[in-house]
Amino acid sequence: QLQLVESGGGMVQPGGSLRLSCAASGFTLSYYTIGWFRQAPGKEREGVSCISSSGGIRNYADSVKGRFTISRDNAKNTVYLQMNSLKPEDTAIYYCAAVYTTVQSMCVMRNRAYDYWGQGTQVTVSS
Repeated sequence: QLQLVESGGGMVQPGGSLRLSCAASGFTLSYYTIGWFRQAPGKEREGVSCISSSGGIRNYADSVKGRFTISRDNAKNTVYLQMNSLKPEDTAIYYCAAVYTTVQSMCVMRNRAYDYWGQGTQVTVSS
């Protein structure tokens, strides 16, 4: 059974940092492009970042560029999202998603491109 499990969310003050993890089970993550998405109350789910299966391509939403860093450790079957300089507007439920691909450079942040989703982890940025 393919499963993605996010962890690392929590409450942090503005300017603080969190590192989210996305652990895969039931499949080998190295063959999948991984995306991070978030959904704030009353808003649509939006793409935050993605990383290609090779790890060579990483994309970020303009709102998080320079603050967030995506990485992957295929040996641990885990993808990470390091979030620094957090702002109140980063408050949302964060989801990771995976899609199998033979194109090692594939990295997109469209919801519909992904087949497998985690259950989400809450991130709250507040003073």
